Amino acid sequence: MDYQKIIVDEPLPHVQRITLNRPEKRNPLSNELRTEMFHALETGDQNPDIRVTIIRGAGSCFSAGYDLQSNVAEDQPFYTAGGLANWPRHVVEGFFKIWDLGKPVIAQVHGYCLAGGTELATACDLVYVADDAKIGYPVVRSISPPDNQFYPWIVGLRRAMEMMLTGDHISGAEAVESGFANRAFPEAELEENVLRIAERVAKTPSDLQQINKRAVHRQMDAMGIRAGIRAGTEMQQLATFTATTQAHLAEIRKGLTQALQKRDEEFGDYRTADKD
Repeated sequence: MDYQKIIVDEPLPHVQRITLNRPEKRNPLSNELRTEMFHALETGDQNPDIRVTIIRGAGSCFSAGYDLQSNVAEDQPFYTAGGLANWPRHVVEGFFKIWDLGKPVIAQVHGYCLAGGTELATACDLVYVADDAKIGYPVVRSISPPDNQFYPWIVGLRRAMEMMLTGDHISGAEAVESGFANRAFPEAELEENVLRIAERVAKTPSDLQQINKRAVHRQMDAMGIRAGIRAGTEMQQLATFTATTQAHLAEIRKGLTQALQKRDEEFGDYRTADKD
C-alpha cells in the first residue's frame, strides 16, 4: 500500500513505527488514515522480522480524535454490520483487532490525546506519555460517552466518572497515576525512552511474546471486558438521539471550529485555552 496519511519506518531492529501524519489537523483519525494504520499493523504482525510496533503522532500531538469533517460511515477500513450503532461497534471491533494482534503495540503519546485518540491509545498494549500530555474525552459535553467505553476498565470507577461528567483532561503524569499509561517522561525524552523500551520488548521472540500478551488479555476477558465494552456501544448510540446532541451536530455542519469553540468556552480549556 502507498501510504498517504501515515509514515512507516523501522527505527531499530525488529521495531516497526507508525507515525500518524496529518500534523496540520492534529492527526484526525479519518477512515482513510485508519485503513492505512490497520494495514501497517497487520503487515507488521505477519512480518517475521518485526516483533513490536510503536504508534505516535507527527507535529504537536498524538491525535485530537476522529475526523468530524468526514463521513465515518463511508469507506470504513474493515466491514462492520450496518444499522444503528454501526460506528461505535466498528470502533470497538478496531480496538479488539489491535488487542488480538500477536505482537505488542506501544502508544507514544504527546500533546493532545483526545476522544478517538484516547480510544486508539488504550487499544495498545503499552502506553508511554509526555508528562504534560492532555488526555481526555471532551465529546461527553456535547454528543455522547465514548464509542469505546474503556474508561471504567482502565482508570477505575471514580476517575472514569469524573472524566465522563466533566469532559476534563488529565495530564500525562495523572494518566500514569490513574492507570491509563505505564510511565510518563518529559516530552523531549519521550521518544528516546519509548525506543529503549521497544528494544527490550523486542528481545523476546514473538512465538513466546504472543502468549505473554494473550495471558493478560484472557484475564481481562474473564472479567467481562469484551461484553462490557460491546454493551457500551448501545449507550453511545442512544445518546446521539438527545436534543443536545442533535443541536451540536447541526452546529458542526455549519462550522466545526466554531462548534468546538462553543462547546469548550464555558469550561475554559482545549481550544479555548489555546487562544488565551
